[in-house]
Amino acid sequence: MSWYSPWAFAAIPVFIALCMWAYWRSRHRAATVQFSSLSLFKGLPRPWRTKFLWLPAVLSLLSLLLMVLALARPQRADTKVRKNVEGIDIMMVLDVSDSMLIEDMKPNRLEASKRMLSEFVSRRATDRLGLVIFSGEAYTRVPLTLDYKVLQDSISAIKISRNIKMGTAIGVALAAGAGRLKDSTARSRVMVFLTDGENNSGTIDPETALDIAKGYGIRIYSIGAGVDGDAQLPIETQDAFGRKVKRYQPIHSTVNDELLGKMAEETGGKYYRATDNTSLKKVFSDIDRLEKSKIDVNQYTKYAELYEPWLLWGLVLFLLSWLLQITVFRKVP
Repeated sequence: MSWYSPWAFAAIPVFIALCMWAYWRSRHRAATVQFSSLSLFKGLPRPWRTKFLWLPAVLSLLSLLLMVLALARPQRADTKVRKNVEGIDIMMVLDVSDSMLIEDMKPNRLEASKRMLSEFVSRRATDRLGLVIFSGEAYTRVPLTLDYKVLQDSISAIKISRNIKMGTAIGVALAAGAGRLKDSTARSRVMVFLTDGENNSGTIDPETALDIAKGYGIRIYSIGAGVDGDAQLPIETQDAFGRKVKRYQPIHSTVNDELLGKMAEETGGKYYRATDNTSLKKVFSDIDRLEKSKIDVNQYTKYAELYEPWLLWGLVLFLLSWLLQITVFRKVP
């Protein structure tokens, strides 16, 4: 409950002061009759009316108090909030080729990318997100969904697998992500494409896949992960006793900046280069800032007036006080 005119409460201390002044004045101006001794009256019983002479004054005071509360206009507010959310459909496409195990990011490129993708998902609220992974071929791991827990669990479980063709099929992955977004009715279709290599596999060339993405109005944020040049690829094997042994194999790692930059530029997105954990985190923070859902909030408040009962009871007590003064507690000159 709220009060529309709280300034009316300022009248309460004024009424209290007036009542105290009236009481003090009545005590000092009351008519008296002098007797030589009051002993004659000590044994007389007190009429019941004299015990309740204060009642009309108290009722009048309560009456004024209730009227002041009515004047302050108590109200009950019923507020309704209507949200109109225009979400974004975002398809994340992640490279899971062998080179993503290179340890120029901590603990390696794949785990660092998985962590950033999971954090990116946790910052979304009304958008549908999905996940495509690829190496020499691509497949949809999670279709567009609002179930972020399922998506994060799937990201966490990603590992380098020998069950899919080896290589880096950027064109196939790009086409797979575009295919998942083609039927989207969201106001914005976005693809976050992360790879650390060059296109060297697949049945669809990147140029054709890019034309498909542009045809569907998909904006691409491409990310080139890792440092170019000679690197060491960790390989786990087992020794004669079945124990895991990690050894390193020399490898040359190169990101196709030209292709990834073209994918972003021609779709209205942005190309990022991330060479360590810090820069990778900044990339996803920037994408999160650029791609915000549009939320329109309309708030409606309906007020119900509650002063009637206060005013009614104030009038009732005032009339009761007046009736008592002219009947039961009437004073005769």
